[in-house]
Amino acid sequence: MAESERAARKSLSRSWIILALVYVLFFYWYTSFEGPITQEEIIHFTEVLNGAPGMDEERARIWIEFMEKDTGDDWAMWNAVDLADRPKPMAGVEPGATSDEVVSRYAEPFFARAIPRASHPVFVGFAASPALDVWGIEGAENWESGLLVRYRSRRDIMEMLEEMVSSQDSIHGFKVAAVEKTIAFPLDPWFHPGDPRILLALVFIIFGLLLQLRHNARLRPPS
Repeated sequence: MAESERAARKSLSRSWIILALVYVLFFYWYTSFEGPITQEEIIHFTEVLNGAPGMDEERARIWIEFMEKDTGDDWAMWNAVDLADRPKPMAGVEPGATSDEVVSRYAEPFFARAIPRASHPVFVGFAASPALDVWGIEGAENWESGLLVRYRSRRDIMEMLEEMVSSQDSIHGFKVAAVEKTIAFPLDPWFHPGDPRILLALVFIIFGLLLQLRHNARLRPPS
């Protein structure tokens, strides 16, 4: 009995260690520890912005200010999107293609770059009606969908932008062709209770406690 009890305790300890290691690895991947974007990086990414398609001087200035105010923490981008009834004609857009099909040719490769960087949608929804409350802005009554995307760091989004600018396949044009209007602005600081780091910690703790209860039940002498 003593030998089997020691083996059971060893197995339980090993399970807790594995859960802790998996969580630490996930936390390290999901969290940015590099700090704010440095001045040297801002200079480099400014050159990238200057080569980005459709980037004018005013838009580049806003991106530069976005980098200069980097907190080093994760952040989120709120996107309101209204797709065009028909996509604008451009190279690569098939005749008869819908705006949904065209915008997916931007979204799919975009998130293929984002997800390995622990950047992902938090939620997405579709408009139930025109905007219920609008003032100080014209033409903002009608939207098709809303999307909140979490980014691990501002450095990640700039690296993604650099990859897209330097890529031989220009995907930004598909977004321009498919979208009638959009507005996107960053949120930082921000918080949501569904943070995977919180949820995974709770899941692992519950799983570990269940293993603990199972272990204790096996060791309990029969009545």
